[in-house]
Amino acid sequence: MSREQKAVDRARKAFLTGRSKSLDYRITQLKNLLRFVRERQNEIAEGLKKDLGRSECGTPLYETLGLESEINLAVKYLKEWAAPRPVSKSMMTISDQVYIQPEPLGVVLVIGAWNYPWAVTIGPLIGAIAAGNAAVIKPSEVSSHTSKVMEDLLPLYLDKELYPVVTGGVTETQELLKQRFDHIFYTGNGTVAKIIMEAAAKHLTPTTLELGGKSPCYIDTNCDLAIACRRIAWGKYLNCGQTCIAPDYILCNPSMQDRVIEEIKKNIKDFYSDDPKKCLDYGRIINQRHFKRLMALLEGSTIAVGGENDESECYIGPTILRDVKPDAKVMQEEIFGPLLPILTVSSADEAIKFINQREKPLALYIFSSDNKLIKHMIAETSSGGVVANDCLMHFSVSSLPFGGVGNSGMGHYHGKYGFDNMSHLRSCLIKKLKMEGMNKMRYPPHTEDKLGWARFFILKHVDFGSLGRMVLLALMAVFVAVILQRYFTD
Repeated sequence: MSREQKAVDRARKAFLTGRSKSLDYRITQLKNLLRFVRERQNEIAEGLKKDLGRSECGTPLYETLGLESEINLAVKYLKEWAAPRPVSKSMMTISDQVYIQPEPLGVVLVIGAWNYPWAVTIGPLIGAIAAGNAAVIKPSEVSSHTSKVMEDLLPLYLDKELYPVVTGGVTETQELLKQRFDHIFYTGNGTVAKIIMEAAAKHLTPTTLELGGKSPCYIDTNCDLAIACRRIAWGKYLNCGQTCIAPDYILCNPSMQDRVIEEIKKNIKDFYSDDPKKCLDYGRIINQRHFKRLMALLEGSTIAVGGENDESECYIGPTILRDVKPDAKVMQEEIFGPLLPILTVSSADEAIKFINQREKPLALYIFSSDNKLIKHMIAETSSGGVVANDCLMHFSVSSLPFGGVGNSGMGHYHGKYGFDNMSHLRSCLIKKLKMEGMNKMRYPPHTEDKLGWARFFILKHVDFGSLGRMVLLALMAVFVAVILQRYFTD
């Protein structure tokens, strides 16, 4: 039996003990996870520095503060999320209990990514724990130092049987995918996502796929360009452009292109100094393979700003490309690096057409002071999320579901949405062995008169307060006793 199979088997046996069903137990595990995040800041930061060149302050800002917020939210509202959820009734079910009961799925596989290895690995784990599941955690082998920290330290805080950490590369992941899970949560690229879906299909395992794509950024002529470009520069070059929801390219009017370039250039200097290579807040490309991929994407495009690079350090400076054509190499795949192409369009409608001719992106960014134009672009396009007049910030809003659509992914998480995503929302209808007279309308032999009564009771939906329900039940009792008894005894 392989190491991976043993970990999954132990997790399933632990789940079958039933201990994760206890809300108190889940809360304890979540609090332990919070303690881990707070107590191990140094180890977390050191791993990220080695993997991505992340600065000491960048680690809490872009990784752990969000996790702390998610854990606190789950602890605060878990009893509410896990409680039975009453639903509206029809006249047929007015005297019954009708509700949704969230229940754990079972054993979940969480496969993380390397670009924000804590946020996108522990984030889904929070939902899995809150929902009462066991979870096998597979950090990305690409961020190897962070993976080691996770493997060594996480089991010191969490139930190691319920939440094992399995490390390794392609071989180990393939072995994990041979096992049966009750849900698979994957963050990464579309190519690997197809492999995961194929493996999941063998066991009819549902999947959540958090992918990416080329997220467009449209700049309207009617906007504060200085503020817009400052926010775009932050969103693009954060983490050296290795963000799944980074603005992938800019669409703007030709008359704006020169000023957009100058404004973004100005902000690059403000954020990262005259020499970003020496700036602690400007990271590095994860490895040489991705460095070479990004350098190849520059072929055939005109560099307006930046382009400096050093393969030995996996460094590529913040770069802007001008007058980029739709068929340029840099426009054929998600960039996932510090290259920002600018394409020109004559209008918002042309931008909409351009966006809709391509795969649905994970995010759409619109910069405009015209609220009607913003609403028009939202109505005429489709994307995982949309942000007007800022970048990335929807990821930090726990009351919004985060996820893709079409080629950018399926399923969502964050806050209650993460809990629901990792739960089976079980439909519950509890009736009493009384008032059998009402059921005669559905029993054979069927007649037009019975159909008429059925139509009335089934199609009439009600939504009363508790007092209204008591009054209605009393009236129904009289109604059933008098009318139905007289009708069915004729």
